[in-house]
Amino acid sequence: MTDPGAWGRRVSVAGLGAVFLAAIIVQAAAIAQSWGSWYWAPGSAAAAAVCVPALLGLRRPLWPAVAGFGLAAAAIIGVRAAGTDLPAEPSPAMTLGLAVLTCSALRILAPVPAAAVTAAGPVVIVAGQLAAGPPSAGLAAVTALDGLVWTAAVGAGLSLRLLDARARGVAEQVRRDERLELARELHDVVAHHITGMVVQAQGAQVVARRNPEQVGEYLGEMEAAGTEALAAMRRVVGLLRDADDAAPASPGPEGLGALVERFRRQGPEVRLSPPDGGADAGWPPEVTTTVYRVAREALTNVLRHAPGARSVTVAVEEGAGCVTVEVADDAPAAPARHPHRGGYGLIGMRERVESLGGSLSAGPRPGGGWSVSATLPVPTREP
Repeated sequence: MTDPGAWGRRVSVAGLGAVFLAAIIVQAAAIAQSWGSWYWAPGSAAAAAVCVPALLGLRRPLWPAVAGFGLAAAAIIGVRAAGTDLPAEPSPAMTLGLAVLTCSALRILAPVPAAAVTAAGPVVIVAGQLAAGPPSAGLAAVTALDGLVWTAAVGAGLSLRLLDARARGVAEQVRRDERLELARELHDVVAHHITGMVVQAQGAQVVARRNPEQVGEYLGEMEAAGTEALAAMRRVVGLLRDADDAAPASPGPEGLGALVERFRRQGPEVRLSPPDGGADAGWPPEVTTTVYRVAREALTNVLRHAPGARSVTVAVEEGAGCVTVEVADDAPAAPARHPHRGGYGLIGMRERVESLGGSLSAGPRPGGGWSVSATLPVPTREP
């Protein structure tokens, strides 16, 4: 399956490279027309040298930013050493590359290195003006353009940084809510087993006085209940529970039939395979509820983001030590169904599935449509 995120990154790099190339060509044409001869060559080469680190630093901008600003400083020194016959640096095309480095640094880097990269922009612009010699109208216009581009880069970088921080905050809240809900379900499961153990212990005391040979049967049932409760606790150890906002546990696979029927009335045709959805499989409660939640979230996404879907299949399969639930539709591809966009339901589902030791994947199907698949381990019960 092709990774849409990797494909999008390649398109972004190619598009930005085209913008850099166009800026260098326009700058070279303007210098050749006004200065004449070969004066366009040094500035174009310096701009290209800075734009290459800008393309490489979209995801990890620290060292590309150091290289880009170092090359810009070297170009300024080179122009100063050659005298004032060459156009001043940084040129507009070079400033565009530095602006991209500044924007990437502000978005991704920690505050201190991000501030250092940002402050390097005006230092380079001012140093270039001072190295160019006496001010002129043309030099002032280029400097003003460089300052405007740097200001736009700072604004874009800060905006993206705030948006990323907000997205991380929302995602973390979704993960926390999912953990709390799973912990509430764990509480209900363990409380059920412990209550049964207490009742069996009380019954064993009565039987011990009347028929001592039956006490062993009661003790065996108590051991089995305790083992199941401990296994459930180990699978979700570390999750916190907030008793103040407790809610009833979600229905398990025995409710998949009703879920499918409800969605069938609201949207496209939905088919459940097998028809009972594994209702009699005897999975642990946290597995059955997670299967139901994954199916519900995936069907909800179909209604929201796939209006062109004609049919949906909900398949539940049990293998060796695991159970897999997959929801697949036949809708045509749409940008809104990008796995990293839209709501945060799948983030919560991934957190729930991975907390149980499973895995979840979502993305386009090779033959068309969209698929959400989750695989959960099912503990093997001792005979």
